[in-house]
Amino acid sequence: MPVLHTPRLTLHPLADEHLDLEIELDSDPEVLRFLYGRKRTPSEVSQSHAARLAAGLQVDGLGYWMAFLDGDFAGLMMLPPGPDPGSAELGYRLPRRQWRKGIASEASRALLRHGFETVGLRRVFAQTMAVNAGSQAVMRAVGMRYVRTFHPVFDDPLPGSEQGEVEYEITAEEWGRPPARQ
Repeated sequence: MPVLHTPRLTLHPLADEHLDLEIELDSDPEVLRFLYGRKRTPSEVSQSHAARLAAGLQVDGLGYWMAFLDGDFAGLMMLPPGPDPGSAELGYRLPRRQWRKGIASEASRALLRHGFETVGLRRVFAQTMAVNAGSQAVMRAVGMRYVRTFHPVFDDPLPGSEQGEVEYEITAEEWGRPPARQ
């Protein structure tokens, strides 16, 4: 996987040397509020790290990146293969000190550009809890459009899960157009 660059960020392919940063990121329960509702143990993060590295080997050019802003860790950026050929799922997780700086949008645009223009994806989607307004704002900012709200069943539902999950997407054809005004 290539190193990706934006005007402010450098995105390095996820490697074993990044595990400590993932553990730091997932030790903040607020960062994981809409994913797990709690911080994760180093063992849990280590298992996820191994799974991410394996997923990065499934489709050439797709996987996980660690973003850095002026050398400071800025987040885990995700573009692993989706369930259908030619698809991928967009995701991002940032330390709180990097929130509200436009990092998720900037990194997501770089991942979308890479996915559509280099990998040749047909569709990229993203999902989050309906109550996660910040994540949905990023999805809209990078040109994704709302597709659906759905209601998965969870053994231990998080607060707000009764409002469901939302899915956004952007296709290769839509990528060539500027985002619609919201």
